[in-house]
Amino acid sequence: MSSIRVYIADRVFTGETWLQNHAVIVENDTIKEIVPVSLLSTEQKTEEFHNCFLAPAFIDLQIYGAGGKLFSAHPEPSSLQILQEHGAKGGSVFSLPTVATNTYEVFYNCIDAVREYWKNNGKGILGLHFEGPWINSTKRGAHIESLIHPPTIQEVEEILNYGKGVIRMITLAPEICSKEVIDLILSHNIFISAGHSNATYEEAKKSFANGITMVTHLYNAMSPLQHRQPGLVGATMDDDMVMASIIPDGYHVDYAAIRIAKQVMKERLFVITDAVTVTKQGDYQHQQVGNKYEANNILSGSALTMAMAVQNLVNFTSIELGEALRMCSLYPAKLFGLHEYGRIEKGYSSKVIVMNKNMEAVQLL
Repeated sequence: MSSIRVYIADRVFTGETWLQNHAVIVENDTIKEIVPVSLLSTEQKTEEFHNCFLAPAFIDLQIYGAGGKLFSAHPEPSSLQILQEHGAKGGSVFSLPTVATNTYEVFYNCIDAVREYWKNNGKGILGLHFEGPWINSTKRGAHIESLIHPPTIQEVEEILNYGKGVIRMITLAPEICSKEVIDLILSHNIFISAGHSNATYEEAKKSFANGITMVTHLYNAMSPLQHRQPGLVGATMDDDMVMASIIPDGYHVDYAAIRIAKQVMKERLFVITDAVTVTKQGDYQHQQVGNKYEANNILSGSALTMAMAVQNLVNFTSIELGEALRMCSLYPAKLFGLHEYGRIEKGYSSKVIVMNKNMEAVQLL
């Protein structure tokens, strides 16, 4: 049975432009049309949000847990439900749960949990992002050094086969992974992101030519941009095809560095929260310190939501609001092939976020 709803706010951000005095009409899960409010019939029931604007729902491609349930420590469908609800409060229609360097038992348990969540009609979870263990120990950050190692073809085949359809992204250090490993992962239609890497500029550029299309949390845990050694940061900025995530919390990256990267990379830079939660179980003991998290006195995750990321980009990096919204919605949607998301246009998903004038998330519709 068809269900039509009409949303009205002070402004509507389509993903490209701002509209005033317009209504968004949705039917079931799809946007039917966007029309001037003056064209609505007096009989149409509307949902009005005063002193607010509508924007495309956000997509968070790196988050570890929420509500005291770090997913790797609690690999259960209920943890995913908590994570999804937490993301939705910050405006995210989709989240990609991420598991940092861990034992294969934990990785397999997390795969099982996602499958069970989907089996029970769980929504909003895209699959899994494995960050490690095939990274460079010299750029490990808070990752567990004893579990970091270069991969063999056999172990890669085993986990990819087990996680078929669930594993969506793997962050690895390209300088410690063979081309055969890269090719094998890509053959499973899994996105590869370079990160926790000490790659030289030349090694990074070669890995991009070999099919790596993105970089995990630009600047953090990677070879820096220096005038004689441009490193992974320099290679990322210098490649027109590669996209990179960034964590705009003011702790992982200085806001000036975000502004510089944005000027160079433009639409290739997108937002992740990298959010963790207070954890007393498992190998990662995250503790909240102010507005960030630490494990063993090392910066280990953020306390961001996507809505908070928008606020920080606008307030501290001078990025225009519409562009900040695109960094949290349209760009990750394009990257992941979610073609019905990232815009408020006819035929697109009806999932939109209501935000107030302070850019706080009011409701995910």
